[in-house]
Amino acid sequence: MSWYVKVLKNYAVFSGRARRKEYWMFVLFNIIFSFVAMILDNIIGIAIENVGYGPIYLLYCLAVFIPGLAVSVRRLHDIGKSGWFILISLIPFIGPIWLLVLMCTDSESGENDYGTNPKEND
Repeated sequence: MSWYVKVLKNYAVFSGRARRKEYWMFVLFNIIFSFVAMILDNIIGIAIENVGYGPIYLLYCLAVFIPGLAVSVRRLHDIGKSGWFILISLIPFIGPIWLLVLMCTDSESGENDYGTNPKEND
């Protein structure tokens, strides 16, 4: 949970590096909270018919869009890639798979163009 809060505190920080653990823990909690928001929409009865979610889920998605983008860019920086590599996901079929492989790749050891290795600071 502390990794999720750390990403939210760095709301729009696109510089620096993010460890794999920081990125994947954010993704995990993001998925959990998204499901909770969808369930709340359905329990309260405000879910859009035939869609399965409603305004609570949409507000949550809007709230975490920028932090999610920022941690993704920092994760790419950690492996020595430019943040613009996130656009690789727009390539049909192979793009999202390639981005997934990049997000799973281990950090560049030592310092790179984007800062010091966060693993060495912990």
